[in-house]
Amino acid sequence: MHDLASRLRALPPSCGPVRIVGVDGHAGSGKSTFAGRLAAALGGAPVLHLDDIATHEELFDWTGRLLAQVIEPLGRGETARYTPYDWRARRFGPPRALPPAPVLLVEGVGAGRRALRPHLARLLWMELPREDSWTRGRLRDGAEQRDFWAGWVAAERAHFAADPSRPYADLLVRQSPEGYEVLPGPGVSPGPDQDVTQGDGPSAVC
Repeated sequence: MHDLASRLRALPPSCGPVRIVGVDGHAGSGKSTFAGRLAAALGGAPVLHLDDIATHEELFDWTGRLLAQVIEPLGRGETARYTPYDWRARRFGPPRALPPAPVLLVEGVGAGRRALRPHLARLLWMELPREDSWTRGRLRDGAEQRDFWAGWVAAERAHFAADPSRPYADLLVRQSPEGYEVLPGPGVSPGPDQDVTQGDGPSAVC
């Protein structure tokens, strides 16, 4: 994990002075846990959860809000201010500041969408099949969220059918008993930059 963190820190900025790293994958694939551990390895890098940007009415139609509240200010080197959504109260909360840190992790389903990829320094994809991910997610959220999950699965299928992320991932992250295995993603082009994803061999465990 610390090796991956050092390699991400060494990347050129992708949005103003910030290196934005997207962590995408199916719901329930372990994005939040991985992003939290990577953020710690990065010395406390901020993590923007896309659950704070999406809403009940806009599960995936939040691109404009993210660009206006986060990407555009950071691109100017300014502190971003976004309004996190409260899923229980069904309304937006008070603005939250997001200064232009050296590395910002953006995690959530759709972090690698077409509109965001030009602003990413790297795109990571959690490599867990969707059915396995959704099963984990349902178990995590319990019966209380059964109706939500029924609608979510259909919405996620439609989103990735229209705007897939995995084909553009620089890294595939697979959880293993030893930690996380990091593999080159489909979006990697052979060349001198490839060691960023490969480490010392075909994969690296962190």
